[in-house]
Parts: sequence; structure tokens; C-alpha cells
Amino acid sequence: MSDRSVRNLVHLQASASTARVLNLLSVWRRHGETEAWAEAPMFRNPSLNKCWVIKHRLRRNEIDLFRSRRQVATKVLLPIESTDLKLGGRSVFVDQIDFERTLKETFGTGFDDRDLETLRLLDKLPSLDPFLLREQLKRHGVEPARCYFEVADADLKRMFAFVEAEIRPLVNMSLGAGGGDGTGATANLVAKILSNAGGPEMEPLRMTLRLQTDEYAEGVFCWKGFLYYKWAVADILRDVAAIADQVATVKPIGPMDAESKAYIERGRRVLRHLILKTCESVVDTLRVYDDAYANLTQNGRPTAFREFLLDAPHLFTRLGEQVGAVQHILSFWRFRFGPGASQVSVEELIDIMMDFEGSLAPRDEDGRRAA
Repeated sequence: MSDRSVRNLVHLQASASTARVLNLLSVWRRHGETEAWAEAPMFRNPSLNKCWVIKHRLRRNEIDLFRSRRQVATKVLLPIESTDLKLGGRSVFVDQIDFERTLKETFGTGFDDRDLETLRLLDKLPSLDPFLLREQLKRHGVEPARCYFEVADADLKRMFAFVEAEIRPLVNMSLGAGGGDGTGATANLVAKILSNAGGPEMEPLRMTLRLQTDEYAEGVFCWKGFLYYKWAVADILRDVAAIADQVATVKPIGPMDAESKAYIERGRRVLRHLILKTCESVVDTLRVYDDAYANLTQNGRPTAFREFLLDAPHLFTRLGEQVGAVQHILSFWRFRFGPGASQVSVEELIDIMMDFEGSLAPRDEDGRRAA
């Protein structure tokens, strides 16, 4: 499939969100000369390892590419020329009809079962955020180098002020009385945390957290994960109540039989409850992080925060799935029901409700909905 929306490629390079786009081309540009990238690639196929993976809202003409109805698919896109994104690219959707044949036609030969399994693991995720992504792959025995799990540049810029406010209590604690307002020190520390910077200048932070040298990278990665989720949730909470209320009152056009009417009435009620309940669960999980961080900054107990960070990855799976599901719902709702959008039919509304309810359902370790 040829992707001719070339402006989207250029735009994605500058503004892609972490949750929606995994830019392996950017990872290659930054880390392609490193030993870690060469020894632990995400994909063994060289072309696939420089592609973009995108959570894509399906257009009407794309729905028939799949055997079952879905609203969002995972697009694998290879730019025609890595140095000139204006030329566009070639793409394929994971598990579209004739997926493996189309994948080989688009990316060439050299695929093995692990590459295909990795793509299908990505497709099962509601979000491509690096913290959920790493835990999903790790549970299935796929452990690429750490350089693959970075927050997108556009999100780093948007996160910076939020993270500054979160980190300031730690800087103020370290400066002590008479240490100034710590503005410069806070900005410097935030930049280093968000960029995974190490080196001698980060030794004071490592010592404050009482992390061993080999624990530091993992600890800061987990810390960044909770900072990312807190930032994402703050954005979600601004809109979720209003959209949940819209979900509870949405009406389709056209005639509706009794069965469809009953399903939609139930769906509106259940979905509003599930959306708000999921957000409550996310806030409760983040409160565990807040309590651990308060132990460090208010109670002077760095060991408690250290232990939390090292034990935190198991929280990323459920937290990431919940945040990703709500982000998907809010994003799709704005897209489909925003100003100027056409009215929704009975059949389409039922499909949307089924998709939303499925995305909010608990899942087992293989990504299947729990019974």
C-alpha cells in the first residue's frame, strides 16, 4: 500500500505523540552506530527495524482490509527515502487480509517468526507508550535495547513544565535552607531525567536515591514512566467528564429496531461508567507513586522510593493499558463527533460502543479480554 499523505509523514516527524507512534527510523538515526542497537534490535529484518509503527484510525475505505470490524489498526510504514520524508512511504496494516504476503512485498524478505510475533504483540496494545511496550514485549521474551523505549521529542517538550513542577520538591530538599529557588537546578535535572542522561553529573541523584550503578538506569526509566503517566492523565482528566457525558447521550440517525435500541441504551450507560471507573483506577495507581515520592521528599526516606521504583514495572502493564484505552476513546470521539463530523448511523454507533467497551475490558497476559 502506498501512503501518499506525505504531509502527514513530515508532520509526524515533528509532532508525533508517544502513545500513537513508534518511530524506529529516529531510533536508528540516534543509536544505529551503538553496540546496544546492533546487538538487541527490536526487529531482525533491517528494513522493518527502521520503520514507523502507528496506531491508525481506520478510514471507511480501509475497514474492508480486515476480516473483522475494528476502529483502530496498527500501521507499519516504511519511508521511501529515509532522508526525504516528503516522498512518502509504503505501508501495511498488521493482520490485514494477506498480511504476511503484503508485508514481504512491502519490506522484502528476511522475516522470521519473532518479527511477526513482535508486530502482533504491538497490535494487541492500546498504546505504544514505551513503558507499556517494554513490559508487553518482555513478558513474551522479546527484550530489545533500552534505546527503543524513549518518549517522543514532541511529548518531551510538552511534558517539561509539568515535570519541573513534580521534581522541584526534590531539588528544594537537596538545596536546603538558603539554597535559592532552585529554578536552574530543577530545569537541569529534568532535562537529564527525560533524556536518560548518565555520567558523573548524575551521581548525586543516584546517591540520593540509594541506587547501585547497575540499578540507576532502570530506576530512572521507571521514574520517567510514572512522570509520563501523571502528565498524560492530567491531560485526560481535563476532558474525560464532558466526553463521558456525551457518550451517555449520543444518538444515531436512521430507523432503529428494538434490539439495537436496547443495546445502545445499555451501551451509553455502561460506557460512561466504565470510562469514569477506569480513570478512578488510574488515579488510585498513581497515588501509590505519589505516596512513595512523598516518602522521599517530605519524610526523608529515599530507600522507600528506591524500592518502589525497582518494583514499579509490574504496574506499567495495567496502568498503560488503562491510560491507552481512555486516550483512544477521547481521541476517537473528538475525531468522529467533533465539529463538522457527519452524523453516526445505528450500525456504526454499535460498532464504536463495542470497540470502546472492548478496549476498557481487563486483559490477560496474552492481550485477550479476560472472561
